[in-house]
Amino acid sequence: MSDDPQNLANRDAPSKDYTRQLGVVECLVAITNECPSGPVRVTAANALEAIKSREPGVMRNQVYYVLSALQGWRGERARQVHDSLTAFYKSGSPAAKQEEQP
Repeated sequence: MSDDPQNLANRDAPSKDYTRQLGVVECLVAITNECPSGPVRVTAANALEAIKSREPGVMRNQVYYVLSALQGWRGERARQVHDSLTAFYKSGSPAAKQEEQP
């Protein structure tokens, strides 16, 4: 094993597991960092800001807006993000239901 910077960078890089389900915030951050579409990145960034308000149901609404805007991004990561957001939206947002309860 050498101290070549390339080998060190590869050794420390996390493995890419595109099969695991991501959380909503993780998906939105991935979109803002990796999606090639500027308008979609802006929509995801705005969704992250809106979620900070912690208003009931805001996360589910923002996921809907992002899924509606998410177009043209292809590949394994895009599929992982889309599937994770879709699963959250279809689940009825258990986290949002907890926030709404007194």
